[in-house]
Amino acid sequence: MTGRRVVIAGASGFMGAYFARRFRADGNTVATIGRRGSDVAWGDEAGILSALEGSDLLLNLAGRSVNCRYNNKNRAEIFDSRLRTTAELGRAVEAAVKPPSVWMNASTATIYRHADDRPMTDEQGEVGSGFSVTVATAWEREFFGVERQGVRQVALRMAIVLGNGSALAPLVRLARVGFGGPQIGGRTKGGRQHFSWIHIDDVYRAIHFLWQNDGISGPVNLSSPNPVENRELMATLRRVLNVPFGIPLYEWMLRLGAWAIRTETELLLKSRWVVPTRLLAEGFQFEHPDLDEALRDILVPPLVE
Repeated sequence: MTGRRVVIAGASGFMGAYFARRFRADGNTVATIGRRGSDVAWGDEAGILSALEGSDLLLNLAGRSVNCRYNNKNRAEIFDSRLRTTAELGRAVEAAVKPPSVWMNASTATIYRHADDRPMTDEQGEVGSGFSVTVATAWEREFFGVERQGVRQVALRMAIVLGNGSALAPLVRLARVGFGGPQIGGRTKGGRQHFSWIHIDDVYRAIHFLWQNDGISGPVNLSSPNPVENRELMATLRRVLNVPFGIPLYEWMLRLGAWAIRTETELLLKSRWVVPTRLLAEGFQFEHPDLDEALRDILVPPLVE
C-alpha cells in the first residue's frame, strides 16, 4: 500500500526505525510516537490523538528490551513499557473521531510453552508459564481488552527477528571468538532446543500483507516456516561467517556469561518451536524462508563490481 498515513509507536528501536524508513520509501506518510527523536512524545495525549486521527495504520512496537537481567526493577520496566503504552494508545484510539482502520500491536512468540515435542501453530499453540509468558499474556489482554468499533486489531506474535542490530549480534560475537558451538542445557539436551526466527524484511512484508487482508484479526504468528535446532543455528552461523569450529557452551558457562553481560539464559535455552500456519494458509509468501540465505543476506556484504 502507498500514499497512506502510518503511525509507528516505539519507532526509536531496531524494528521501528527500519519500518519507518521502509514505509516512507514505499510512498507513505509516517508519524512516530516515542521517547526520543519522535514526532510525538509519550504522555502528550493531544499530540497522540492528533497523530492517530484519520490514519490508516497504527503499528505499536513499544516495549523495553527483554535482553537484561530479570531483577525487580527490570521486570517492572518490561511490564510498564508494554502495558502503559498500549493503554495510552487505546485511549487515543477510542477518543478519535476517525480512528486508524487497523491497529497492529507487537506481541511475542515467547507466549508459547517450551516446545520440543511439536510446533506451536496459530491454531494449536499452547500458552506457557513463567515471567516472559506472563508479560506476553498481560500485553495481549490489555490490547484486546476493549472492542474498538471500526478498528481491526492484530497482535503480531513475533519470533526472534533477524537483521542488522538485532538479537543476532551477540551470537555473531560468540561465533567469531570461537564459542560458536551449540548452547547446551535446560530441559532440552544436546543443543536441540528449537530456534524460531524471521528476517526483518519478512516482518515488514507480513505487516503489509495483514494490512491488505481485511479478514485477518486476532493473534498471528510471525515466524519463518523453517525453524531450526540451536545446533543447526550455530553451525549455519559459523558457515556463513567462515568460522571453522565452535566450542559448545554448557549451562553453567551460559549462566556465568549471562550474569556478566546482564541478560538471561532463557533467551538461548528455551525451545521456541513456532510455525506461521495462519499466514501460510492465507497465501503469504516468505522472501527469506531458509536460515542460511537469510543470514547471508544480513551478514555478507554485497560484492562491489
